[in-house]
Amino acid sequence: MNVLEVSGVHKQFGGLVALDDVNFQVRKGSVTAVIGPNGAGKTTFFNLITGVYQPDRGDIRLEGKPLVGLRPDQVAMLGIARTFQNIRLFADLPVLDNVLVAMHGRLSARIPGILLGRRQIRQEERRAIGEAYWLLEYMGLAPYANEIAKNLPYGTQRRLEIARALATHPKLLLLDEPAAGMSPRETRELTEMIHRLREDFGLTVVLIEHDMKLVMNISEHILVLDYGRAIAEGPPEEIRNNPRVIEAYLGRGAVSGA
Repeated sequence: MNVLEVSGVHKQFGGLVALDDVNFQVRKGSVTAVIGPNGAGKTTFFNLITGVYQPDRGDIRLEGKPLVGLRPDQVAMLGIARTFQNIRLFADLPVLDNVLVAMHGRLSARIPGILLGRRQIRQEERRAIGEAYWLLEYMGLAPYANEIAKNLPYGTQRRLEIARALATHPKLLLLDEPAAGMSPRETRELTEMIHRLREDFGLTVVLIEHDMKLVMNISEHILVLDYGRAIAEGPPEEIRNNPRVIEAYLGRGAVSGA
């Protein structure tokens, strides 16, 4: 069963074609990578899936439900969460509050109930705080609960961004260059964490990544973009030896032997 289906998606910015009729399916429970040189359209692809941009044409569906035309918050409520290439935390808020903010869309509290201090609102708040602490514990972030997010080490901020995404109860988790800036040890820990997330939360994971060792070790399926076009798709062993992929990354001479 496919959790995500992208059909004929095209996006153009002025004279620049960012994505050119891309088709893509993601199997439920899989770990899939989207790779390609800089400027290939990878982050634009994520932005279209999550409602940041709207495609000029084409269709995007999550478990059969259309996503085109929805706002990012509506897409998130349907079950898609993401992280960003450049970390986008609420930098001046404590770690705990960063996770709690992500739960807002799932809570029933409204301003009148909050102002009146209704019992069910207080109970819901206690449950949310308990869940947030549990997520921080799961991600190894509990000791930092009251720390200001911007004061955390880089790799720890990356984990907080993932904890915040998990707080939305996603079905599909999109990770945009999660290993960027990480040490080899942190990258190994990230690989193990992605495997755990899939098993423990029943997630489907799609990641954009330039670390080819990570991609080949963790992915079951890979989509390769180049200048907005899908030039290859398949399991890691096929992608590794695909001449078009080698050419896109290393140049035509790498394929011809020139």
